[in-house]
Amino acid sequence: MSTFTQLLIGFSLALIIGGVAYWRGSLSKSGVVGAVFIGTTIFGLGGWEWGVLLVAFFLSSSALSHFKESLKESLALAEKFSKGHQRDLAQTLANGGAGALCVLGHFFYPHPVWWFAFVGALATVNADTWATELGVLSGARPRLIFTNQAVERGTSGGVTAFGSMAASWGAVFIGFLGGLFYGSRAVDSAFYQYLRNPVGDPDPGGVFRAALFSVLLWGGLAGFLGSLFDSLLGATAQAMYFCDQCKKETERHPTHTCGHDTRPVRGWRWLDNDWVNFVSSVFGAALAAGLWWWLG
Repeated sequence: MSTFTQLLIGFSLALIIGGVAYWRGSLSKSGVVGAVFIGTTIFGLGGWEWGVLLVAFFLSSSALSHFKESLKESLALAEKFSKGHQRDLAQTLANGGAGALCVLGHFFYPHPVWWFAFVGALATVNADTWATELGVLSGARPRLIFTNQAVERGTSGGVTAFGSMAASWGAVFIGFLGGLFYGSRAVDSAFYQYLRNPVGDPDPGGVFRAALFSVLLWGGLAGFLGSLFDSLLGATAQAMYFCDQCKKETERHPTHTCGHDTRPVRGWRWLDNDWVNFVSSVFGAALAAGLWWWLG
């Protein structure tokens, strides 16, 4: 299949998925544009295996964003978060941008390390999303990862045991899928080498298990640690604001949900939640690639 054909198929599939997500309320109009761009790039330049991992992240995260939606609304989290559950252009680029860069790297300089980096990037954003969507339902009060200070639900950098467990599930989910694809390719490669030089036993089962485990271990671990790095940035460097009318800390700027202006209280002004997600996914990608390179 030519690259142009793959790009065309990727564009069509991304447009269909984006359209359905917009109809379901998971994406805004600008979010559809971002999803189509990311989806076309990843499927068109990477292929169906790369595209399936992206779809797995998007569908699972979108489903969890609607999970117990009425309960989440009753928790008044909108006043804490900068945006709602409808992902816009910036959010789709923040969540999928690092993965798209990995695909571009593999397209121009093919190497197995890009697959590990890609899995690490998607495992990070998936872990972070699962932790956010499920962690807010925890009965325990969240605590800042850096200081252990108790904070309100929805506070950036706040973690709970249940949320951390959800993050590990999200990372393992992507790591396992990535391992399945990598294992299948490893078996194909082993048989190809055996046909060229039929010496010994290719042991497809052993090859498959070793390849699957390596991606699951390094990709999944990097994704979980990447989500913790996201929380660390949220607790320390992310820009946070304060509404004097509501007496609440929030990510929203310049106007709070009550209509009053917010003022900066900590963090770097440029580092909003979208940048935190992108930086964390780059961290997860680099960590997965590094772990495989040095220890795999």
